[in-house]
Parts: sequence; structure tokens; C-alpha cells
Amino acid sequence: MIRTDLTAALDPVAFAASLGFTPDPWQAHALRWNGKRLLLNCCRQSGKSSTAGILALHRALFYPGSLILLVSPSLRQSSELFRKVQDALSKLEQQPSLQEDNKLSLTLENRSRIVSLPSTEATIRGFSGAALIIEDEAARVGDELYFAVRPMLAVSGGKLILMSTPFGKRGHFFREWTEGQAWERIKITAHDCPRISAEFLQEEKAAMPDFFYQSEYLGSFTETVDQVFTYEQVQNAISDDIEPLLIGD
Repeated sequence: MIRTDLTAALDPVAFAASLGFTPDPWQAHALRWNGKRLLLNCCRQSGKSSTAGILALHRALFYPGSLILLVSPSLRQSSELFRKVQDALSKLEQQPSLQEDNKLSLTLENRSRIVSLPSTEATIRGFSGAALIIEDEAARVGDELYFAVRPMLAVSGGKLILMSTPFGKRGHFFREWTEGQAWERIKITAHDCPRISAEFLQEEKAAMPDFFYQSEYLGSFTETVDQVFTYEQVQNAISDDIEPLLIGD
């Protein structure tokens, strides 16, 4: 048992296997990722939430006293992501003692906590010293919350994962994917997922506007349907040579 625990502690893929989870190659890479900043641009139903749930549970179990925050755009999505953690927890051969267990958080006997929060800046500012922050559907999380959670990693040196499908050329997920520094990036389209058939994709492509298909299944940062000007037009209109017009001076 000691050898099994040590193997699971050192290798999150082995830990996932002990839960009956066989990861795709990209999921194995994400589970073994040992950096500080990770971007997951993954199509719908690719398995990113399951991967995130296992990562969160692994951190909580084998790094005592860890605070793991799961951030989502809504309460419903917070509940769904936290359920992935609970599903993984239920498959452990030996169930750990829980000091707290409710719909959106749990505390282990080793003082590690996993807390899932909806995307509201006011609800998250009270947390500090996070070991791991996972932001789900990051393209739909407001920038103000993203900038509020980053300082929580300043002292702890914790890890930050943003995972999402794109939602236009806007917001922090787009900026970090295209311009961010020190990020590892993983992009998985529907064609990379063995559980999504070509026949299904053909049906989806015929049924939905191209913007949604490109975003949901191909990981493309396309223009949104309600944009008056394209991203490139806006960027080309900006010039450092022109002084800003100040009103009221």
C-alpha cells in the first residue's frame, strides 16, 4: 500500500489510473505538467473538466494544507466542476476523512481545502495563499475577477490554470493565449478527441453558425457575431503617435 501511495503521489497519471481514468495523451501531459501557468484551449466534451478535477484532488491529497480554488462563471458551472472532484474522490480505494463536505467545498483531514466559487469578485477576495487556481470557462469569466485572483499566488507561488473554449477575440483568456508570457499552452480540437465522431461534427457544422462551430469544436478565436468592427480593425486604429483627447482640462 505504501508503494502504491508513493507512486500515486509522484505520478498524477498513476493516480488517475487508480481511479479507473485512462487519460488521452494530452490529458496525461496536463496531469504531469509541473509549471506555474497553463492554458487549456480545449473543445467541448474533450475531458478538460475531468482532468481538472483529478488535478485538484491530487494536489489536495498529497500536499497537506493546500488551498485549491475552482472558479467558474456561474453557480451551476461551479457545482458541475466540483462534482468532478467528488466523482474522483468517490473512486478512491480508501476514503479520506473529511472535516467539511458540502455542495461547493470540502476540507480533508490533512487541512487541504477545495473550494468552488462562481465568478463574483466579492466572493473570492477573502481567500489567500492558494496552491492551485483553476478557472473554468475562462473566456466567459470577467477580467476583474481574473485580476483579483492572480495576487493570491504571490506569496504561495501557486499554480494557475485557465481552461476554456474561445469566445471571440476579447478578454483575458484571448490575451493570455495570444500575448501572455510564461504560459504553457495546450490546444485540443474535436478532431483530436477520439470520443467525438466525424459524423457528429458534420451534423454540428451544418446545424450551427460558423462562429460557434469554430469556437466550440476547433478552438478558434473568431470574431463575435455582434461585433461592428473586427479585432484587426480596432488594433489598426490605435496609434501611439496620437495624443489622447482630454475633455474638461
